Amino acid sequence: MALDPAEAERVLARLGEAKYLLLTTYRKDGSPVPTPVWVARDGDALVVWTVTTTAKVRRLRNDPRVELAECTFKGAPLGPGVAGTGRVLDDPERTERARSLIKKKYGLTGWLTVQASVIRRGRSGTIGLELTPTG
Repeated sequence: MALDPAEAERVLARLGEAKYLLLTTYRKDGSPVPTPVWVARDGDALVVWTVTTTAKVRRLRNDPRVELAECTFKGAPLGPGVAGTGRVLDDPERTERARSLIKKKYGLTGWLTVQASVIRRGRSGTIGLELTPTG
């Protein structure tokens, strides 16, 4: 069941303000793989930033279904999850926007982490993911 516009806004606000997001992607056999990630809101979607070669990127390319929930640093859910869709931001400008939003939200820690990653891996070593709660 799709979220009505008011509920979609509440979900986006809640998840976008969370310190950590439990991003669950799905293997080819359908089994879920939850991963805690940093998250920032970008309009009507959420963005995360990750290493380009991670399994979650491959899983998301194969299956856009995701589940999203607030969580602790270690990935313990703090509330109910919501279904959504995700896509890999192959456009370098969109990934740069995701980096920028993460740096802004997470302050000095975010800035240092993103900058260290760019120095270590180069700009193409990380990629943004766009997540949209659907219900």
